[in-house]
Amino acid sequence: MSPKSLQQGNLSSPTMFLLLGFSSTYRAQVTLCLCFSLIYLVTVLGNLLIVTLIWLDAHLHSPMYFFLGHLSFLDICYSSVTLPKILGDSLSPQKTISFVGCITQIYFFLCFGGSECILLAAMAYDRYLAIYQPLHYPALMSKKMCHCLVAISWLSGSFSSLIQAFLTACLPFCGSNMVDHLFCEIPFLLKASCNPNALLNKAALYALAGTIAMGSFLLTLVSYVHIIRAVLQKGAGTQRAFATCTSHLTVVTLFFGTGAIAYLVPHSSGSKDIDEVLALLYAIVTPMLNPIIYSLRNSEVKGAIGKALHKHCPAQSESP
Repeated sequence: MSPKSLQQGNLSSPTMFLLLGFSSTYRAQVTLCLCFSLIYLVTVLGNLLIVTLIWLDAHLHSPMYFFLGHLSFLDICYSSVTLPKILGDSLSPQKTISFVGCITQIYFFLCFGGSECILLAAMAYDRYLAIYQPLHYPALMSKKMCHCLVAISWLSGSFSSLIQAFLTACLPFCGSNMVDHLFCEIPFLLKASCNPNALLNKAALYALAGTIAMGSFLLTLVSYVHIIRAVLQKGAGTQRAFATCTSHLTVVTLFFGTGAIAYLVPHSSGSKDIDEVLALLYAIVTPMLNPIIYSLRNSEVKGAIGKALHKHCPAQSESP
């Protein structure tokens, strides 16, 4: 079925969307498929390594690494919402997704993304308590509190994304089924809608997304303001503790920075390539980089990796 006939067959209510964010040349599609396959492999293996190390190594059974384990699991889920579909479409002659599949992809993409925003804020709060109130830290950041913060992140992301997915499904498309993107995302569905300037719907969608993103960012920012103040006041005693924040601060900057730029840059026809690069950065590349950042900048994670290698390869490690 050709794109033209596909579009004409859904004039009343589109049951399928045609994704236009892919190159039309076969060589570019093969290159895209190979690159995305490598990125997805590194993302899944890297984050699985972090989860496994935290589960097996008793030295990593602390609140900070409890949150890190959930962050790695979220990153696997977050990239799995879009990458497998993109990989399948990269070599498929027909880049399509059903209407139900599109709304489902939007729901899970926003659910995992929103949950990650709140989880990053919880991790910043954990570091604030560890540095600002070290004597009361074990009582304040108890196992119950850790589970509560993780549950809040999951429930908030799920509830917000459910409302946004419902509002997106209610948009009038008037038979238009062309989505100028690699996957289903709200700004591009608003553009595909026959009434993209419907202020109430659009305001509700951006208000919900903004509440989750900006609220999490502000909580993270406030936590780090107090952390920096404590480091400056207490001096050398807290500088070593602040070193545990560098990995998290790098991940926060990468996640919120690319996401903010992607949603603040106008989605016009002249910026299509920029839109796709930004979408890839915060939806695909960031989950891949997170385990690399924590592995390279965190001495305890590097130590756990070294112990795991020593345990499973004793003969090689003991050889001269």
